[in-house]
Amino acid sequence: MAAVDLSPAPSRSRRWWEIAIVLALGLGQSAVYAVVQLAYRLTDTTPLADQTATLNPSRSDREVFDLIYQILSIGFSIVPVLLVCFLLWQSRRPHLGALGLDGRKVGSDAARGILLVLAIGIPGLALYLAGRALGLFVAVNPAGLDAHWWTVPVLLLAAARASIQEEFVVLGYLFARLKQLGWGPWPIILATSVLRASYHLYQGPGAFIGNLAMGLLFGWLFQRSGRLMPFLVAHFLIDATVFVGYPWAAATWPELFGLPG
Repeated sequence: MAAVDLSPAPSRSRRWWEIAIVLALGLGQSAVYAVVQLAYRLTDTTPLADQTATLNPSRSDREVFDLIYQILSIGFSIVPVLLVCFLLWQSRRPHLGALGLDGRKVGSDAARGILLVLAIGIPGLALYLAGRALGLFVAVNPAGLDAHWWTVPVLLLAAARASIQEEFVVLGYLFARLKQLGWGPWPIILATSVLRASYHLYQGPGAFIGNLAMGLLFGWLFQRSGRLMPFLVAHFLIDATVFVGYPWAAATWPELFGLPG
């Protein structure tokens, strides 16, 4: 006869402390810094439209150490993802089913992710350009790295890092835990969308609006499907296109994508 686990279920307060610790190790910490950075930007003498946010800055003036720092930064930022996988790991298959990952329908999930890119990428670009014109966005430099043989691979790893870190925690983990705490679908969708929008505030108020809309769409679709892979694919493709394609876009349309002088 299989052993029966008679240990009591974790209390609500313990669940909340767990959520607080997971967020403090990653996206919650980023949200706090983003709020402070927005306050700094809004109180600076330089207008918001003339400020710049660099997403993937160089970390050293020595190439080999820049590469080392980039890899270390990406690697350690995945630790909160490993933590939520550990917390929600199930002994029976699918081990990460609570996160919306079961290893099935990979092809159809990838196709849905590509459709999401089309649904989000073009409106998102239009929102950014409109926000820049209205002074609601700072100028975003997605590829602040110098040109090296490893620049594109590192930018692709950075895109994968953003996708994995955000979607595992915001969609997979928080949806699972907040459901266990008795939250309904729309309170969960709204709360996770506000979190997603908050850690993008360093890019200006417009980024909050755009990422709130993205969070609402992602949350609504994830609530319906329960499958995480399409959102991992979509987020990676969007960020990879932005990170790698920015230098070409800035050179082709400097009046739209060029950074302030």
